[in-house]
Amino acid sequence: MMSEPDPAVAKALAALPADAVAAHDLYESRAVSVEAGGRGIEFGYRLLVPAQVEPGRRYPLVVFLHGAGERGTDNVLQLKYLPAWLAAPEMRAKHACFVLVPQCRMDERWVDVSWADKTSTPQAAEPTTDLAAVMAMLEAVVHDEPIDPDRIYLTGISMGGFGTWDLASRMPDRFAALVPICGGGDERTAARIAGIPAWVAHGDADQAVPVERSRSMVKALEAAGGRPKYVEMPGVGHDAWTPTYRDPAVLDWLFAQRRQ
Repeated sequence: MMSEPDPAVAKALAALPADAVAAHDLYESRAVSVEAGGRGIEFGYRLLVPAQVEPGRRYPLVVFLHGAGERGTDNVLQLKYLPAWLAAPEMRAKHACFVLVPQCRMDERWVDVSWADKTSTPQAAEPTTDLAAVMAMLEAVVHDEPIDPDRIYLTGISMGGFGTWDLASRMPDRFAALVPICGGGDERTAARIAGIPAWVAHGDADQAVPVERSRSMVKALEAAGGRPKYVEMPGVGHDAWTPTYRDPAVLDWLFAQRRQ
């Protein structure tokens, strides 16, 4: 007999747009366990594998950190937006890559800070448990799959934009490029990541995450010797990720970057 579908998965699939539902069948479901509070916590994640993996070839890896609306333990909702778009046939043909898509637990955050503040707070000494899980997933994928270590890219939206800034500063030697969208970081960490190419995007009408957060990170990177690209979108609200990821120039730029 066929097993009954998981109600949480069925509910999540029903909430997804058609392109993300289609992507669900292409992304493998995997998991890692992270120690926290004296116990192991299992975190599910999704991994897109290139349509054809050629022997002896190494591939880029894109790490995508979702926003607050995709939190949960269904290991499905986080496929919205970029993960679904990268799974489209034309994108898989143009940019053959692995795509790692973690999921943050409900009511948790990649970075435990306020999203609405115009000014930053100092980075915590240790990552949140959910971000530590992302680090474990990344290391597992790099170990197990034919990943090009010089072409690992990190991007995220909103809550995931905060996660992008934070994770990059904790693993500055790991990433070849960053695309943090409508997020914010700790300017005190800018010197660690100034050498990583970054494409930063934010809408100036954002009511969820103040545009000042991206402006201040860009200014701090420039002061530390970095040369980030910054696109501030007039009249655009919180959804700065759709025009950013849908701009072919952004992904072409991303996949052209190599770790120096």
